[in-house]
Amino acid sequence: MAKDLTVSGVERQNILNNPYALEEIRSNIGIHTISYKGDAVLTKEQVADFFEISPRTIDNYLAQNEEELKKNGYEVLRGKSLKNLKLAISESDVDEMYFVNIKKAPSLGIFDFRSFLDLGMLITESEKAKILRKMILDIVIDTINKQTGGSTKYINQRDEDFIISYFQEENYRREFTDSLKNYLDMGKFKYPLYTDKIYVSIFKENSRGYRKILKLHEKDKVRNTFYSEILDLIASYEYGFAKTLEEAYKQKGSMLSSLEADALFSEFEKQPHWKPLVERARNKMASRDLAFRDALHMQLKEYISPVQADEFERFIGQKSKELADRMEEAKDVFKRLKERD
Repeated sequence: MAKDLTVSGVERQNILNNPYALEEIRSNIGIHTISYKGDAVLTKEQVADFFEISPRTIDNYLAQNEEELKKNGYEVLRGKSLKNLKLAISESDVDEMYFVNIKKAPSLGIFDFRSFLDLGMLITESEKAKILRKMILDIVIDTINKQTGGSTKYINQRDEDFIISYFQEENYRREFTDSLKNYLDMGKFKYPLYTDKIYVSIFKENSRGYRKILKLHEKDKVRNTFYSEILDLIASYEYGFAKTLEEAYKQKGSMLSSLEADALFSEFEKQPHWKPLVERARNKMASRDLAFRDALHMQLKEYISPVQADEFERFIGQKSKELADRMEEAKDVFKRLKERD
């Protein structure tokens, strides 16, 4: 999917929140910096020189994107902080041409590496910024592929919560399918039908639409690609609706019709306690799939937000593991779950 970093704040923030990609990008950019408080920073003049634009152009971007750039590390120094920076400059080996107007300046804006990259993803007037953006996108893709072994289809399974959610959902699904079998007077079509009703209720897509977005093969199981939060909510729907069908069956004293089951589900999904859980699930699915799988759920576009740094650690960092490793660690948990049956 083509990405225009100059217009997408979410895409920019996903890159800036990814510590593994930032490390790779930093090692591939050659730029002279100033050491300040243990960090590498640049003045406006240095940044302008790197991108081959005027300082005034940078001022324009600062005025238009001040909140975003400050959030990502841009800072205006005054007083003692400025004095300390001037001292750091005097002790650095950076060309003095950048600092001829600094000595008497009452304030000075500085960019750390994240805000420097952020600005580079915003600038449209610079050919070097355009080249930088392409390099950034390539590195981000390579970094995620490297961390996941070349495929993001099952990146959800690298989460330490996945296995427990997966096996718990399997147990609740059995209750769901048993209720459909015992209380609903329909053929086998009822199983995929009411499964899709749950999917649409939670993330506005049926299984066929979801498969198309994630480019799943025919043999790929949809549920194997769900994040733990999605599996947990599906399990809650399945168990809750199973009990709803059971209660209605007991009250009626005979099998329910499809019209009756549809009416029950319509009431069930409108229960107010679902709203915060559904909105959270939509946010997780839409945001993570865009960041990790480069998959855009158009129906959930309004729920997309940047993925935070701890999420990158969770799915591609040291905390994440291959499913086989998780399975080995969770043997005792599986035993308890099976005993519960």
